[in-house]
Amino acid sequence: MNVYTKIGVATVTLASFALTAGVANAAKVKGPKEKCYGITAAGENDCGNLAGTHSCQGQSTASYDKGEWEFVAKGTCSTTVVKAEGAEYKGLLKDEAKAAMAG
Repeated sequence: MNVYTKIGVATVTLASFALTAGVANAAKVKGPKEKCYGITAAGENDCGNLAGTHSCQGQSTASYDKGEWEFVAKGTCSTTVVKAEGAEYKGLLKDEAKAAMAG
């Protein structure tokens, strides 16, 4: 194998791992889903954040960041509350999360 073939094989392999991880995480929620922001512990986000500082699952570095999201059952985000670290973190839909980050 030449260098270009090796690079191509490595790229395809990494891409397939990334896709598989995203599908596996989304499979935790059965049925229709929605993105719920602000309820995710560090390293447990489902994909890229609102700030655009990363684009992959599991790359969040701060817990309950309003720009990080995870899938929840459709229609449940606004009633989702996570109690951790002595505080409550209410789930936010995308527009709410953007407004909270701006304000």
